[in-house]
Amino acid sequence: MQEEHLLQEIIAIAKDCGSILLSASDIERKIHQKAGRGNFVTDYDSRVQAILKSRLLELVPGAAFLGEEDQMDGTDVSKGYAFIVDPIDGTANFTRNYHASCISIALAQDGRPVLGVVHNPYLEETFHARKGKGAYLNGQQIHASDRTLAEGLILFGTAPYDEKLIRKSFEVAYRYVSRAEDLRRSGSAAIDLCMVASGRAEFFFELALSPWDYAAGALIVEEAGGFVGDLQGGALTYDHSQAVTARAPGVELVDVSDVLENDMP
Repeated sequence: MQEEHLLQEIIAIAKDCGSILLSASDIERKIHQKAGRGNFVTDYDSRVQAILKSRLLELVPGAAFLGEEDQMDGTDVSKGYAFIVDPIDGTANFTRNYHASCISIALAQDGRPVLGVVHNPYLEETFHARKGKGAYLNGQQIHASDRTLAEGLILFGTAPYDEKLIRKSFEVAYRYVSRAEDLRRSGSAAIDLCMVASGRAEFFFELALSPWDYAAGALIVEEAGGFVGDLQGGALTYDHSQAVTARAPGVELVDVSDVLENDMP
């Protein structure tokens, strides 16, 4: 399928799934606990993922599919095409009607994202990128900020499913915000990545994320002129959980190696 047509089809699917979030009701009765502190899944996560799997694989027959509800089930995303999908990024927000959740869809080729879509139905904002073609918000091109860290807004996730990383997350956050303007926490890594891509913030990190959390957003940041990597700036991979950073071009990484000894995934 021609790339632009494929992109528009994926955006349409993301928006259809977004309407499910907007019309959701009786969410509290449909929450189930997963492994890890504060790690939830709802019937809506499962429903949206099933729709995404069915409709996306119709678009790219034979593609692999890795979704959050598969929980790294051994799916190989390193060869050929693979969809890497979070049906509801920000599930805890969703369960509380907090209105900071999104659908995140990446299409990878040979282990690297080549197309990414993040749709926030609550704000009617759809971010997308294609490899080498730039990043866009609702059809308008976006760019990472030209601010430095001293002028920057810091975003972070607390790695809440891993208790030993929570304190380290706040220690790393302090290292950055003490050099920056201010700090925010949204509860959705995909949304935060798009905030860096669109120049609304300058730096994001989380000490443990899974590929479905960041695959689409990472491509959007890169295509907006920003940088993504691990805490030392090394390249991201998309087959296991890892620390993730995203930053505007004028933001330098801070050395936090002493904080992170031993306990990193």
